[in-house]
Amino acid sequence: MTTVLHRATHWNRPLMVLVGAMAVLAVVATAGVLIDPRVLTGAPIWLKPLKFAVSFVLYGGTLAWMLSLLPRRSRVAEGAVTVIVAVAVIEMAVIVGQVVRGQASHFNDSSPLNTALFAAMGAAIMVLFLAHLVLGIVVLIRRIPDRVAATAVGWGLGLSLLGMLAAVPMALPTQDPGIEGISGAHSVGVPDGGPGLPVVGWSTTGGDLRIGHFVGLHALQALPILAILLSRFATRLDERTRVRLLVVAGGAYGVLTVLLTWQALRGQPLLRPDAGTLAALAALVLASATATGLVLARQRRPELELVA
Repeated sequence: MTTVLHRATHWNRPLMVLVGAMAVLAVVATAGVLIDPRVLTGAPIWLKPLKFAVSFVLYGGTLAWMLSLLPRRSRVAEGAVTVIVAVAVIEMAVIVGQVVRGQASHFNDSSPLNTALFAAMGAAIMVLFLAHLVLGIVVLIRRIPDRVAATAVGWGLGLSLLGMLAAVPMALPTQDPGIEGISGAHSVGVPDGGPGLPVVGWSTTGGDLRIGHFVGLHALQALPILAILLSRFATRLDERTRVRLLVVAGGAYGVLTVLLTWQALRGQPLLRPDAGTLAALAALVLASATATGLVLARQRRPELELVA
């Protein structure tokens, strides 16, 4: 652990400064959740800054680690990182500022100022999406020497873009609840702020677009973690087999993100799937298991031929 922390001090400086600042903000927001009695859309008013701060800690730390794997520095990547950090600061400044004002930061059309702030956040996220895309292209072009890590990083960056896109329906006209001052919603079929799962707040009575958004975004961590586990505990598998398993996992993860978004768009709670959702999930599990089995069988076949 000490070695990892020491290495982290040499990762991309702007991203690590962002991680440190967001970690401090997470502590402040946690105190706010515990001390500030105000509630907004059915949740403690400081819960949104807390969740966003933790998300940016994970996002910034993961990107910094990924950049440390590149064989050499890239000015284009560093420029994209500068944009990402700037956008994160703008996003959090608006969110915290709105909390201080006692106003919702998202879908708030109740005044010209609130409308402008939400529009600024939307524009900032589009810029972040493009900067993230540029960063992903640079990482793919520069070719991380470790093929297993390169595969995990490539899929993680790509699927996190899919996760960002999963949030787009929240602000579409179809999500307008018809309530004055509100221009979008997380939930489908029920008002925002109703009964939800602990901590995350995902609706338990209707669809919730945050689920696919969350799952897709965290492919950025999930795929590299899987790569690390395969490298550490599946030492009998050769590099090509581990790469193929990551491709199977990445494909399944992407389909799961789409499936969760599709489920939400039909106004369906995560824990109450209908027959169509269950059938799609079963097909995904079967296809993933079959593909995994074929990859492992292909690994064993050369060994059997050598023994014969």
